[in-house]
Amino acid sequence: MEMEVGGKKGGSMASMNVVPLIDILLVLLIIFMVITPLTPKGLEALVPQSSRDTEPRRDYKVVVVQVLENNHLKINGDTATWDNLGLQLNNIFRLRAEKVAFVKGDDSVVFAVVARAIYVMRSSGVDKVALMTARLEAGQ
Repeated sequence: MEMEVGGKKGGSMASMNVVPLIDILLVLLIIFMVITPLTPKGLEALVPQSSRDTEPRRDYKVVVVQVLENNHLKINGDTATWDNLGLQLNNIFRLRAEKVAFVKGDDSVVFAVVARAIYVMRSSGVDKVALMTARLEAGQ
């Protein structure tokens, strides 16, 4: 490709030859295309996990919060209080994808207390809260 500058015939003509520049550009493009798949994408590393837990970790498949008379609570048989119910549920559901729990109330418990337990469970991040009935507990 040539470029003519000047409008007169017979005058000086300046032309720039861009073919060598395009050749260099194509060679660099091919070099980068060949080198790119060879560059490391990253290293796989295993992150060390803490071996010290403040309390032993229990994996329960089904989480049942029992509301007993006299404002006593149990989570899968372990005693709990109203103050630490949300914290214990956060610890149980911390690494779970499915956050489902059941509430079981004694016959003598007022439903307002069970509703309070449901509220604490929902506010601690449990997605689905179901009521445990006698038929459900029996497996029917």
